[in-house]
Amino acid sequence: MPLDHLLSLPAGTPLVSPGWAPAGGHAVTLAVHFDGITVKAHRTTILTSINLSIEEGEHVTLVGPSGCGKTTLLRTVAGLTQVVLGRLSLFGKLVTQGSKCLLPPERRQIGMLFQQQALWPHMNARKTLEFVLKGAGVSRGDFGARVGELLELVELTGFEERKPASLSGGEAQRLALARALAGKPRLLLLDEPLGPLDAELRAALLLRIDEIQSRRGLTIIHVTHDPGESRAYATRTVTMRNCSLVGELP
Repeated sequence: MPLDHLLSLPAGTPLVSPGWAPAGGHAVTLAVHFDGITVKAHRTTILTSINLSIEEGEHVTLVGPSGCGKTTLLRTVAGLTQVVLGRLSLFGKLVTQGSKCLLPPERRQIGMLFQQQALWPHMNARKTLEFVLKGAGVSRGDFGARVGELLELVELTGFEERKPASLSGGEAQRLALARALAGKPRLLLLDEPLGPLDAELRAALLLRIDEIQSRRGLTIIHVTHDPGESRAYATRTVTMRNCSLVGELP
């Protein structure tokens, strides 16, 4: 789709991957579409003219040196940075135009998983998940079933009363994953979530994330320093350097 035509589209117009359709002939809606996004902080440019399209159901990894803008790109998708130029669309809806945020973070249907789990130390697993479910508008009467479903999904059944201090590193990261999934997001953002774990735990959690993606039809953007993670699970690997995209691998 030519850039001048894209810029003339009204807000909310579905954006589809140009020239691509599955065997049935139905166009695929883009999960994420960056169109010339530039982000600055304290007069310093931290993302420069980002143009990137990600189709629904893809698992795209971002690689590059520390400080090149990978985490900022995730935060921009989530609505947590100040964009100065460009447009960002999620699932066919314009959510950011220039410096205007058209859809707040809590309405973007996004889950995030970080390297540091940032679990609330005073809350057990059940209360942690109930807090997110309440924010997502889930009826209190459904909390029990939803908490059980989420803990089963990450293989933590029976951990309802456990607090973060009593969990191993792998268990804590799985609880953080359950929290990220509690609002039934369509898009999951992973910011080096496996860094603190040993190789065996990383492989197990990656496999679990891959299975959950298949079951729920999630789109994933995954920041990693591990080339093995990209080769094993990504549909594409995008390389960043100096706050810009510099290439990609299938």
